[in-house]
Amino acid sequence: MAQKKIVVAQSGPADFRSVQKALDAVPPGIDIPYFIYIKKGIYQEPIIVDARKNFIHLIGEDKDSTVLTYHNHAGTQLSNGDTLNTWTCASTLIYANNFTAENITFSNTAGFSAGQAVALRIEGTRSVLRNCKIVANQDALFLSGSGVKQYFKDCYIEGTTDFIFGAATAVFKNCHVHSKKNSHVTAASTNSIIPFGFVFINCKLTADTSIHKVSLGRPWSPTASVTYLHCRMDAHIVPEGWNNWKNPANELTARYSEYKSTGPGASPSTRAPWSHQLTAEEAGKYTLENIFGSWNPELTLLK
Repeated sequence: MAQKKIVVAQSGPADFRSVQKALDAVPPGIDIPYFIYIKKGIYQEPIIVDARKNFIHLIGEDKDSTVLTYHNHAGTQLSNGDTLNTWTCASTLIYANNFTAENITFSNTAGFSAGQAVALRIEGTRSVLRNCKIVANQDALFLSGSGVKQYFKDCYIEGTTDFIFGAATAVFKNCHVHSKKNSHVTAASTNSIIPFGFVFINCKLTADTSIHKVSLGRPWSPTASVTYLHCRMDAHIVPEGWNNWKNPANELTARYSEYKSTGPGASPSTRAPWSHQLTAEEAGKYTLENIFGSWNPELTLLK
């Protein structure tokens, strides 16, 4: 069976005008890549990729002008009486496995004071995002599956509080992480039996000019795991680096580490004593093969 390709556009020749309608047309149970090409435009609609629809590739025409967005947030009451929460308020929600997205902005426009308002939540495993933007405020990117595997390459991620959070094993390579509030970058909830949580490799950490007090992470669960390798950090990162979420007991179990951070926000000598500066040997263990096992996300990007 040949790879299936369909086109979404707001005007002009296309198979669908709505991204969700294109996804609805994908037959469940497919086991080959299904490509959905999305033309430039702002698509204001909540989007769900069904768990039965694996191997979907969403390919945008342009990262900055192909935007999937909505404005839900925790506490929003739906017409059926349900109230949205952190798990259900995402603008785009991925339940399927083997999902890929390229050249797309995932956004939530609920606003700075809306509280938890997720732009993208991924529950399935083996997701790959390349050259994408994830833009929101609090809780922008929710990687919610415990131990599931995700790979972000050349992406831009922007938010305020705990804007990269969850229990997944995720690698961020060559990504730009931008803070818009004096708060925390990550809130990992890595299970104690999972060896790797969030791993940032060759990433850049920046902030709005008024921001000057941001931690690299605080533990949503006591055994949170976050590592920064060869990352450049601007001066908004606090000297101690990490936060115990007002619970000193977390200092005994959280797995926070760095290796050769650079920039004005890099300060190994002042980092929290319960965090760890890796040796070259320890840092060498953070390979895609060790982190992801037999799954090589780079091969997905070659398709």
